Amino acid sequence: MGPSILPAPHPLGVSAIASEQGTGVVLTQDGVRLQYNQSGPLDGQNLVFIHGWRQTAAQWQKQVDYFSNASFRVTTYDMRGHGESEKPTFGYRVSRLAADLNDLLRQLKLTNVTLVGHSMGCSVAWAWWDQYHHDHRSSPVNGLVFVDQPATLARNPNWTDEQAAEVSALFLPNQVYDLANDMAGQLVGLLRSMFTDTIPDAEFDWILSQNRKISDANAAALLIDHSFRDWRDVFPRIDVPTLVLAGDLSIAPPRGVEWIASQIPSAEHYTFSSEEKGSHFAFWENPDRFNAVVKDFLKRRASAVEVPGL
Repeated sequence: MGPSILPAPHPLGVSAIASEQGTGVVLTQDGVRLQYNQSGPLDGQNLVFIHGWRQTAAQWQKQVDYFSNASFRVTTYDMRGHGESEKPTFGYRVSRLAADLNDLLRQLKLTNVTLVGHSMGCSVAWAWWDQYHHDHRSSPVNGLVFVDQPATLARNPNWTDEQAAEVSALFLPNQVYDLANDMAGQLVGLLRSMFTDTIPDAEFDWILSQNRKISDANAAALLIDHSFRDWRDVFPRIDVPTLVLAGDLSIAPPRGVEWIASQIPSAEHYTFSSEEKGSHFAFWENPDRFNAVVKDFLKRRASAVEVPGL
């Protein structure tokens, strides 16, 4: 049985005190309950994993096991509407999800954090940086890992093919709405396109069940907001160690993902090859390689600046 969450005063009116391993709930400023999980030693370097659109915290299980056993303090959480978190009818926009992330960081009093975002989770991290990273000296975040997300998903109809390819924009505007208007019919095919053909049926079925924990209506609203965000002006203002990860077999062509690293001062990038099962979900399909790449980055970062607990 996991440790209990003990009540105590908190600036936002909510608190959650976790021991070495356990599950708890934070309350967002607009009253939504988000479930989080923590594991690993209390004094370990903080890693916060942010899942993607329609995904859940449970899908980070292969990273949670690895990094918590490697003496990191690992936090995962389900965004509003996703997984085991509360499912309101409002707030399905990236800016609100960034505010939710900020609530989580503050209420859990996390410091020296590396955020690891996958897919839309990268957009949430970019929005957080844009809105809340006001002063690097007092920010709880001092490292970033971005996993397979282009700078924008929707292609401006006036762009040339080369301009769209440079940032790996995936959809024309009408395609975003076509997908949002037929969530039930297109979910399975879209999700399949994010994996290699070698994923076992049982694993895919479980991941599909996780995707279905958010309603199609809420997922559609979030997809529309997410797709039309353009984060290119944020990248040059990121001033902490950053790793950008892409995949040769990803639904997002690696060129545009790698381009992000060229826009962030001193960012590193790595692209998983086809032999490394470099799909949109390389962290699931090849966790050993994924975890090793991220761990190496964290080690290099720790050698450059002293990070408590590493």
